[in-house]
Amino acid sequence: MNLEPVVWRNRQLIIIDQTLLPNAHVHKTLATLADVWEAIKVLRVRGAPAIGVCAAFGVLVGMHEKKPTDVAGALAAVHASADYLATSRPTAVNLFNALDRMKRVAEENAVMQDLDAYSRRIEAEAIAIFEEDQALCHAIGGHGAALIRDGDGILTHCNAGGLATSGYGTALAVMFRAQELGRRFHVFADETRPLLQGARLTAWELMQAGIDVTLLCDSMAAQVMREGRVQLVVVGADRIAANGDTANKIGTYNVALIAHAHGIPFYVAAPFTTFDLTLKTGAGIPIEQRDPDEVIRGFGKLTAPEGVKVYNPAFDVTPSHLIAGIITEKGILRSPYEASIAACSHE
Repeated sequence: MNLEPVVWRNRQLIIIDQTLLPNAHVHKTLATLADVWEAIKVLRVRGAPAIGVCAAFGVLVGMHEKKPTDVAGALAAVHASADYLATSRPTAVNLFNALDRMKRVAEENAVMQDLDAYSRRIEAEAIAIFEEDQALCHAIGGHGAALIRDGDGILTHCNAGGLATSGYGTALAVMFRAQELGRRFHVFADETRPLLQGARLTAWELMQAGIDVTLLCDSMAAQVMREGRVQLVVVGADRIAANGDTANKIGTYNVALIAHAHGIPFYVAAPFTTFDLTLKTGAGIPIEQRDPDEVIRGFGKLTAPEGVKVYNPAFDVTPSHLIAGIITEKGILRSPYEASIAACSHE
């Protein structure tokens, strides 16, 4: 597949509106900074790497929108745009890494006198973030594909495919690469309540790629594992602490516990841009709380008593002792994670 979830073309930011999939494959131009913020907030663009890429280009949208007349004005516009986009979602660390990188490059080049040259330098940084993500995802796929054997059943949760990145994926990159190598396997995709990213996005991506996939209600994962139909679990991540504790879409912790109970290896696939080494453990990862209507009025239909209390965290944290390995662009990291992550971060 040649997905283009986030594209910068002719100084325009264009995304696939993922809220409309799988019923409609629609590209949407984000013409203003407010458009970018809204797209990230309501999950028109989602997935930690894709959010980071979109935010980097979003800084350019904000800078052009403010029409600075000199380098000092452009620098101020970069800072204001980045600070605003940082309020869109709290958990995915790629968002903040990309915004910090854009601000740093803007500051380092503020000695330039020519506004056009300065703008091109900032634009080049956003493009570099995009291109680096593509390379990282392909490397993750290459390392992780070795885990998949012919005939394996693989379970995944939420969506960590091309739609969640610059186009190739993290967890699904492992499967895409295994398919490219000629291996035959079957994927079980959790629907991923309440927003059904597994049903709407992962199942769609795998079918588009010609990979054999079966959709499951989240509550069915234990049953298919008990039946011996799952040999491997691979999921993505939104933030990974220095000890390997991993935040991912709500329900991932459940899957990890069930996999552990059945002796099935549970892997996380993520680039190093998703690691937050300022946090010693997952206890420090901020967990986004979302609108109760996503639970009781999903996709417009009331499915619970009006006025019922709702708890709707978007993510949970899987402790590192449940993780068999973390598949990165630098290889597969193993426990003890404090040591393997620290060593990898210094390479």
